Amino acid sequence: AWNRLFDGTIAALRFPVQGEHLTLEPTLNKLQDPDGSVRQEAAGALSEVFRANLRTFTLITNTLAKDKEISDRWRGFKDVADARHLSNRVEPEVVAAMVEAVQAAYPRLSHRYYRLKAKWFGVEALPYWDRNAPLPKVDQRTIPWSEARDTVLDAYRAFSPQMADIAQTFFDRNWIDAPTRPGKAPGAFAHPTVPSAHPYVLVNYQGKPRDVMTLAHELGHGVHQVLAGPNGALMAPTPLTLAETASVFGEMLTFRRLLAGTANKSQRRAMLAAKVEDMINTVVRQIAFYVFERKVHLARTQGELTAEQLNGLWMSVQAESLGPAIALDAGYEPFWAYIPHFIHSPFYVYAYAFGDCLVNSLYGVYAQAEDGFVERYFALLSAGGAKPYGELLAPFGLDARDPGFWQIGLSMIEGMIAELEAMEGA
Repeated sequence: AWNRLFDGTIAALRFPVQGEHLTLEPTLNKLQDPDGSVRQEAAGALSEVFRANLRTFTLITNTLAKDKEISDRWRGFKDVADARHLSNRVEPEVVAAMVEAVQAAYPRLSHRYYRLKAKWFGVEALPYWDRNAPLPKVDQRTIPWSEARDTVLDAYRAFSPQMADIAQTFFDRNWIDAPTRPGKAPGAFAHPTVPSAHPYVLVNYQGKPRDVMTLAHELGHGVHQVLAGPNGALMAPTPLTLAETASVFGEMLTFRRLLAGTANKSQRRAMLAAKVEDMINTVVRQIAFYVFERKVHLARTQGELTAEQLNGLWMSVQAESLGPAIALDAGYEPFWAYIPHFIHSPFYVYAYAFGDCLVNSLYGVYAQAEDGFVERYFALLSAGGAKPYGELLAPFGLDARDPGFWQIGLSMIEGMIAELEAMEGA
């Protein structure tokens, strides 16, 4: 009932932007509008409407946190996040090592990148509504579908001809629904159907470089699903920890090929910056969300929290993760209120960072060009859900309990930020 109250409240909210009354999703999209005044207006509308409904969101958060505390106590869970670790089949010490590594990397990742972005915008610190703003003065070329297909297949083939052959089948047999059309579901996904049949891929292709990466991502899932299929319907699905392995790996292969083929400096910078922002949003932002949730649930054991206390916890965590180059004024305080994961699936958010860092660490091993990597990688994908992730990572010399393991993945993001800084000096 409390989940339903949250969903109903969010769905009923209307945000006045540019003379229209928009729902939440289109308003959040305005934060990426090329016009700074539109971004500012959208942020103001979000802040005002969240603040007007803060009593409801505070009550929902308090009630569900207390409900979880009782449930955890009855089931004998010691830590606020133990139930989530169990369902994710991840050891608590592994998550702790990851969180520690990411928090230690904040200054080298998000703080450093946003300082660079503020410089591009000609300011000391970006207002919070410009965090995801598109870069000024960049014309992106439109990439035709045939070129997108060839780019992805060539990137896959350079890594492994077998991987490209599996991906080629998706095109040859029309297993991909690519064009946009009225009434079509938004977004992108790969659906495995059943192992005795074959997967399908849905994308909404519009010719942007990011669309090419999305195609590579979903085809990665498709290849993974084909390879894991022989394990049967019960053991083919991958656990959450490895679910994004082939997709993010395939995306990274394609990104590198796309970047290498882009001669225009401003377009290269825009592509690299977009990739870094995606990674920061997946790794740094999700870990900050997880830290915020921990603080809320631990504080709730001492009694009910006020809206001001929740705002304070949110602002302290955001300031720590975003750094001094993002100006967090008072309007940003209630932005914790709309995030559905806090309500529907407490502590789930670290899974996004886990998947991304794990694949980046794997890519780091590949980048050192070790012999036999492709064979070990295919063995990992072919296992589906039949083996625990620790056993599958061991042949690569990787141990997720070691903070150094996470550092390999984080250094990939650092390397990209260094590339951007080098472009500034060039």
